[in-house]
Amino acid sequence: MQALQRTTVRGPTFIRLLARLTAVEAGASGPSLPDRLSRWLDWTHAIALSTALDGGTPPAPENVPAFDSREEAECARARAALVKAIEGARELAPRAAIRSGTAEALADFAPFRQRYLTLQRSMQGTTGQLRGRLRDMLAQVSPSTARLAEVDAVMEMALSPREQKLLATVPAVLGDHFDRLRRADAAAVEEGAVPSQDSWLDRFRGDMRSVLLAELDVRFQPVEALLAALRTR
Repeated sequence: MQALQRTTVRGPTFIRLLARLTAVEAGASGPSLPDRLSRWLDWTHAIALSTALDGGTPPAPENVPAFDSREEAECARARAALVKAIEGARELAPRAAIRSGTAEALADFAPFRQRYLTLQRSMQGTTGQLRGRLRDMLAQVSPSTARLAEVDAVMEMALSPREQKLLATVPAVLGDHFDRLRRADAAAVEEGAVPSQDSWLDRFRGDMRSVLLAELDVRFQPVEALLAALRTR
């Protein structure tokens, strides 16, 4: 009943998952997107964005290599590799698949935190490289796509630091969730209940895996947008 009474959080899967894992009530809707952007972009970024939107663009170069399925396949391979790294992480394997000598160590959050940070760095590095390469391709197609590439570069420069700062708080949210599940399990044992062995830990592993996959979706959104622009040029 308590869960049903909580305010429904709307938004991307990543945000809804994090909201579900916290013990904090969702607040009222915040400022609109234009209002938020006006606070996030300082004057240097605003000038750069205005220049990208209103400035002239060079003529399209000749003999531009055609965009084909190879770039899409490379992006798909990179994403699949990250998914495999998430799903294959030793810390996220069910207890039955972990050697007994290491299972006890995973009852502490520290290994999970380190794994999350490692996977975040991999996601950031991979998507950054893909985004830059696709943007370079887009800049060579036509004046309009060159402008789009410039706008994307400005927005990445302006918003990436804030994005990384916010994403860096996710392990702390998961750490609180880990502690709540562990305390609830201990309380159930004290009250005489007989929970499944480490069922709370397997539940946490599933939640962390879901959050990682949802964060991967968020990080790939600019890559998918650039791919869509290249397809429709």
